[in-house]
Amino acid sequence: MRKLWQVASIMLILCLSGCGYNTIQTEDEQIKSDWSEVLNQYQRRADLVPNLVSTVKGFAEQEKDVLLGVTNARAKVGSLQATPELINNPDAFAKFQSAQGELSGALSKLLVVTENYPQLKSDAGFRDLQAQLEGTENRIAVARNRYIKSVQEYNVTVRSFPSNLTAMVFGYQVKPNFTVENEKALAVPPKVDFGAPQGNSGNQK
Repeated sequence: MRKLWQVASIMLILCLSGCGYNTIQTEDEQIKSDWSEVLNQYQRRADLVPNLVSTVKGFAEQEKDVLLGVTNARAKVGSLQATPELINNPDAFAKFQSAQGELSGALSKLLVVTENYPQLKSDAGFRDLQAQLEGTENRIAVARNRYIKSVQEYNVTVRSFPSNLTAMVFGYQVKPNFTVENEKALAVPPKVDFGAPQGNSGNQK
């Protein structure tokens, strides 16, 4: 009886391996790892917002609507619980993506507004925060891109035969992903009107 059980166990392992079980496990773990990095970079950006808003307010307090927009967008992001289970819930994932998109838009508006305040732009503290924000946005883009590719590979696996049968048996389902439209929007930098050149050669890169 024990021998029969051992043979059955070996056959089951071989069957699972041939039906994509190990692949699904590997790709699912990769998604979790890439998602953690996405969250880390988004949190890094959220942590920069209070100092950025405070610095801009010191030079452009009259831009209260824009500053309030950034503050509210950050608060909305903070109100969402980005748990590991979120990546398995399309509705929760969509809300998370929407909130992060609103914060991205609010920050873009804020940076456009700062172009109207030369003293703010020349402030060392602001320049440092701006550089940190730009660097974080780049890291967000890289992290999101990795996550997108991981989810795409995983979704293909759980949809393809015969691994889709294994996914069905063990409850693995297609995961939501960042939309292509949103990715295109993130890739477009804010348009800033610098006005007529007045010998500001230092603005050229």
